[in-house]
Amino acid sequence: MAVDLTNPIFHDENAARKHLESVRWPEGPVCAHCGSKRVTRMEGKSHRPGLIHCNDCEKPFTVTVNSVMERSKIPLAKWVLGFHLMAASKKGISSHQLHRMLGITYKSAWFLSMRIREAMGLDPETSSPIGGGNKVVESDETYVGGKKKNVHNGKPEPKKHAVVTLVERDGAVRAKHVPNVTAKNVKEHLSANVDKASYLMTDESKVYITVGKKFAGHMSVNHSQDEYVRLGGFVHVNTAESFHALVKRGMYGTFHAVSEHHLQRYIDEAAFKWNNRIAVGIDDTMRATNAIKGAEGKRLMYHQSRSAGSAC
Repeated sequence: MAVDLTNPIFHDENAARKHLESVRWPEGPVCAHCGSKRVTRMEGKSHRPGLIHCNDCEKPFTVTVNSVMERSKIPLAKWVLGFHLMAASKKGISSHQLHRMLGITYKSAWFLSMRIREAMGLDPETSSPIGGGNKVVESDETYVGGKKKNVHNGKPEPKKHAVVTLVERDGAVRAKHVPNVTAKNVKEHLSANVDKASYLMTDESKVYITVGKKFAGHMSVNHSQDEYVRLGGFVHVNTAESFHALVKRGMYGTFHAVSEHHLQRYIDEAAFKWNNRIAVGIDDTMRATNAIKGAEGKRLMYHQSRSAGSAC
């Protein structure tokens, strides 16, 4: 991962705060409570660093308010480094590694990583559908967790969890954990995330038979007959399978065990990196900046993140 650790934003609190403010408020501070630009910086020793007062709603705020960093006791420089480390790690970085590199407890590193994944998640209210006229969207399913065998050393293995991935060729991805791969679940995911003017490419699964008719075109490959590409390379789901390979490398090579409760956030992290990859002109620094931008307006409380077990 390419992170210049000599950069002052990673070890100086004032530099880190200025960096966060420049990302969140490129044209100057905006009230985190009411959105007003009529604000005043509170200077002097009696005020904590970075405190700003809103002249309209009369409430104080800092750059961390109304973001995943709100009320965190972790220094801002460590937050900035955490964003950059996670954004630069192609296959993910474990909480144990963050704990060692940031010099914070494992518990704090784990919660920090979960909040950064929350920042990386798409906002369904602002994200637009992928695909469109003359564009191709692939849909495919995979399973993560568990083992190929149901029993190991006499004990049941963890259940495998289904993930449905929609990816526009040379474009963005939308991936979602679903309880089961059914026609209903797949239809809901497709309807919410793919433009109906798209050409849909799938495998031979029956779950696509009805919903495929809603798109400009629907073609498939028959994996059960060892068919993976046809019509001169036009019909395939190899792009979706490439995304699945990246997800599994992280799950099995870095995180090792992810509970179903947390799975969507790990998928969101992988999707964020895919949508902000080098191939579309976004380098590690820009990717970290985009993750910090995504932190605004999102919160994740500790009791919410821990309510159904932990993850690496």
